[in-house]
Amino acid sequence: MPIYRFNGVESKMEDTIQLPMTMGQGPNTSTQMLNFIVIKATSTYNAILGRTGLHALKAVASSYHLKIKFPTRNGIGEERGDQKMARSCYVAALRPDGIGGQVLPIEDMDTSDNED
Repeated sequence: MPIYRFNGVESKMEDTIQLPMTMGQGPNTSTQMLNFIVIKATSTYNAILGRTGLHALKAVASSYHLKIKFPTRNGIGEERGDQKMARSCYVAALRPDGIGGQVLPIEDMDTSDNED
């Protein structure tokens, strides 16, 4: 089954893998086993959380607020995006040469609140 990237280029599915995914911080976390499709493609993304992943987490996403909220045992958890980082990834994805194979590992991302 072919998968089409955001720029319309067809990528072939290599395999699938099931991995635990934890969202949230501190006591407000939720972990679910999610299925990911593995493809060979240069991308600005490490992984894409689709409808099935959001459904498994019982999450609600707001692209306007760059935020995902989901229930946890200790209340409501949330993940917040970074507007500057999102814009940078979007612009890189639109370039004909892509990002040159560079991917920002999730561990290296600054997830601190930068509300100015």
